Amino acid sequence: MKKLLALSVVSALSFPVFAEHNTINGMDFGPLAQLVGTWKSVDAGGVDVAPAKEGSGQEAGAPAVTPFFEKMTFEVAADAENASDQYLVALYYKQEVFRKVDGSKFHDQRGYFIYDAKNQMVYNSFCVPRTTCVTAEGKAGNTMTLIAPERGVAESSYMTEKASTTGFSMEIHIEGNKLTYSQNTLLDIYGKSLSHTDGSTLIKVK
Repeated sequence: MKKLLALSVVSALSFPVFAEHNTINGMDFGPLAQLVGTWKSVDAGGVDVAPAKEGSGQEAGAPAVTPFFEKMTFEVAADAENASDQYLVALYYKQEVFRKVDGSKFHDQRGYFIYDAKNQMVYNSFCVPRTTCVTAEGKAGNTMTLIAPERGVAESSYMTEKASTTGFSMEIHIEGNKLTYSQNTLLDIYGKSLSHTDGSTLIKVK
């Protein structure tokens, strides 16, 4: 989970250009259509700032900084209708994040980006293998702010007691073959209210 960071922009490199479009198989995916494919970190990678663990050599809850690189894949999932009124189309995505220091994976996220064309809304609904799932929502566009509503987080009773997620927000910007995001997860952990943040820039590779 993640943070609102200032992100470096890599402009000197040359990458292939992918056309923007919003229709897939006759269905309107709005700005999400641009995401279909595989994305990888630019050379600079990203930065994760999480509360330090007990026994880590830092005070529990102090900022622990982890530079990372990642891979994200997006593919068309299915459409759905809610309450006979809301029509949705969805992209399934997989996000894998690796420590730059040794290449080990430390974050695995599976979920859906979902588009409501009628109301021009986008949803990011995902789970991580910490018994926590989140849904965030916001207005559709190439630049979006997605925020978890009041009931947007589901978690186990253990997490509610020990490391509860109390808020989540995400900024995402899609520009041609470049995807930039930053995230901020608010936590109640170690008897404190703390943030777990990260951000990265990725390039579409296929």
